[in-house]
Amino acid sequence: MELQGRIAVVTGGAKGIGYALAEAFLAEGATHVVVADLSPAEVNAAAERLGPGAHGFALDVSDAAALADLVDVVERTLGPISLFVSNAGIGTGSGIETTDAVWDRIWRVNVLAHVHAARAVLPPMLERGEGYLLSTASAAGLLAQIGDLPYSVTKHAAVAVAEWLAITYGDQGITVSCLCPQGVRTDLLASAMGSTSVETVVAQGVIEPAEVAAAVVAGLATEQFLILPHPEVADYYQRRATQPDRWLAGMRRLQSRILGALDEPEAP
Repeated sequence: MELQGRIAVVTGGAKGIGYALAEAFLAEGATHVVVADLSPAEVNAAAERLGPGAHGFALDVSDAAALADLVDVVERTLGPISLFVSNAGIGTGSGIETTDAVWDRIWRVNVLAHVHAARAVLPPMLERGEGYLLSTASAAGLLAQIGDLPYSVTKHAAVAVAEWLAITYGDQGITVSCLCPQGVRTDLLASAMGSTSVETVVAQGVIEPAEVAAAVVAGLATEQFLILPHPEVADYYQRRATQPDRWLAGMRRLQSRILGALDEPEAP
């Protein structure tokens, strides 16, 4: 997909990966990029920083009606949406003790938001015979997330949603990609430093949002399903599939190493 002259929507677009994607799409010649996020103030500030062609839209991606309204407003006022990026996501940093309320929230944001977005934007795309859906999942969706059970489960589900959409609509003009980065320097990562889940990610190497955006632009150009800004994830994914017991043993060793480092007293 070439972005020149296209209209794109990016949820979770006010900062981090989403903002970097919006910035990259405009640099590639997109006519309009709609930045959708939870905070009206952050959405408006992001759109202003991005400049001409950027538009802000405040919504909660877990609200199906709000996503439907977003698609309707954009299609009526700006034109047909060529690319819908379902990027918003959250983590918990918790395990089996996670409350039902937290499970419900992360399921709605990390999984059902992808379903709601597809349900809203697919009808006009199918009518036109073309459209592109990009889901931001995570390397955790292909592997696992040490220290965060709900994140691991919901990101696996997000990958499954993207796969199903690609299979079901791929012969009807709809292209689907799934973005699966590891550690990226975002506010979400910074806010949870010191937790097992984040320290595990940091140990594997952290890249900048702009690097993720560059990988996405390249992935969209070749219309590949899995977009992996950390290329080593492909090797881990293959190892997990072909040598699952060895892979699990390695993950347990990694977990022990991270926990040991977190337990070490700070140097005076």
